Amino acid sequence: MEPWVVILIVAGVGALAYLANRLGWIDLSNKSKTSGTHGSAMGIGDEVFHPTRHEAQIELDRQTVLPAPAPVAGDGDKGVYDGKVTIDLGDR
Repeated sequence: MEPWVVILIVAGVGALAYLANRLGWIDLSNKSKTSGTHGSAMGIGDEVFHPTRHEAQIELDRQTVLPAPAPVAGDGDKGVYDGKVTIDLGDR
């Protein structure tokens, strides 16, 4: 097979993948923009062969990381104007 034919095939597949992504037929966006690792080495296999399970695991990871509680309106300034913010998390 001629080398230019291989180059044309690779370019055609790349152009088709780009077009399919732009039209919304496939989703090539990075859904795992969180820090740290996700599960085991089989995560890549899940992403390719079982994308629903992979996306569910990413959503579960997002929901298990809880943000710090926001101050309530009647709590005062919490030392914001002193240059130091203190948030009491209650008894642990």
